[in-house]
Amino acid sequence: MTDPVTGAVPAPPDGKVTVITFPQPTANGPLHVGHLSGPYLAADIAARAARTRGEQVVVTTGLDVHQNYVLTRAEHEGVEVGVMLADFRADIIDTYRQARVGYDRFSDPLTDEHAPIIRDLMNHLVASGAAPLREVTLHACEDCGRTLHESYLSGLCGCCHAPAAGGACEQCGSFTQVGTMVDPVCGRCGGAPRPYRATVPVLRMEDYRATLTSVWLRAQLPPAVRALIGRQLAGELPEIALAYPTNWGIEGDGELAGLRIGSYTEIALTDLYNVARAIDPEATDLPAYLAALGRADQLWHFLGLDNAYWYAVYWQAIWAAVGVNPLPLSGLVVNEFYTLDGSKFSTSRNHAIWAGELLRKENPAVVRLFLAWDRPDRYASDFTWKSFQAFSDRVEPLLDGSRAITEPLPPALAQRELARGEAALRPAGFDPALAVRSLITLLAGGAEDTGHLRAALTGTGGE
Repeated sequence: MTDPVTGAVPAPPDGKVTVITFPQPTANGPLHVGHLSGPYLAADIAARAARTRGEQVVVTTGLDVHQNYVLTRAEHEGVEVGVMLADFRADIIDTYRQARVGYDRFSDPLTDEHAPIIRDLMNHLVASGAAPLREVTLHACEDCGRTLHESYLSGLCGCCHAPAAGGACEQCGSFTQVGTMVDPVCGRCGGAPRPYRATVPVLRMEDYRATLTSVWLRAQLPPAVRALIGRQLAGELPEIALAYPTNWGIEGDGELAGLRIGSYTEIALTDLYNVARAIDPEATDLPAYLAALGRADQLWHFLGLDNAYWYAVYWQAIWAAVGVNPLPLSGLVVNEFYTLDGSKFSTSRNHAIWAGELLRKENPAVVRLFLAWDRPDRYASDFTWKSFQAFSDRVEPLLDGSRAITEPLPPALAQRELARGEAALRPAGFDPALAVRSLITLLAGGAEDTGHLRAALTGTGGE
């Protein structure tokens, strides 16, 4: 099916493809400018550029509705969670449209097909012995009784001592659970952890050390991710429960009845079937998924640093456990944090500039260019209205051709600038800020040929 934004057509089932993914945003709020400045625009820009180079590209994303942050927000605001999810889903998809962010396959947990696929893959992990059922110690809140994970767990990261929730520390990327945190408490009521025994499917990640090390050695990963991996390899890789006795998430069946599949496990499995179906729309079971993934010539995940543990470590272990061999990862394109007035954009704290509102008020082409130019790429950057307005005042006349060219750029220099900018949009060494600077130099110098820079960066073509 042709994508409504890019016009792209998914790859034929027998062809080698470049796969680009960007994260499935958690539906506990609308997308903010911090989201757009990171993996969302970046993935779209890289995909458009790759298509103009003649690559067959598929882009996948979706929606995350089963992190318990979603239920927490609905309960705090006293709204029906299904209504809230439908509203945020519509807002997120509309923001993609406004921002000209395209994708070839969108996994939607609110559809009827999603949960059965995830259950089947989970049951395979259990039946194959990759995630056997074992009695382990979990922790619940001694006051409200919630199993402590994700937003139901709060404390300090045991590695860097930054405030953290259950899952992974946003500051350093370390895995966070009750046993690895300092002063862990219930994230909902502040109650103390109470240990209890439960039989759950467990993934022993240490069993996949050799496989993970192999993919880490050949994949292109930024220094911050390699530092995270180094900390993981220094000790034993953790065992992770793949399902819990909890009140939110996809319900298990069969041997997993009474448990809910963990949201991070669900997303890893969602990415697996989503990518496979983007490559081969006829793939409907695990053997077909594995065959489709074998046709991925390149696989690049675009993500924020706060998701580095999941994509670099956990996703790889889950895919290996399911039977993906070899792991197709080419690399991760990772952005640092984008801040607003010096503090991280946050949906849960309502500290944000909402992307949809900005795109309705401003020229989407300028918004895309500014966020690519100001992207928190090699280091964190800070959004200010003053810098956005100054950028818009300079760039908009270049885009519409109303600025007089007083210093033409010599053709030889224009050719070199164009080559530099186009090279910056390859996933390996991805640097959209450099590409924007090249485009501005070309436009300001009156160059007639901007290659695929303008189309890819502004979202006006490139498929």
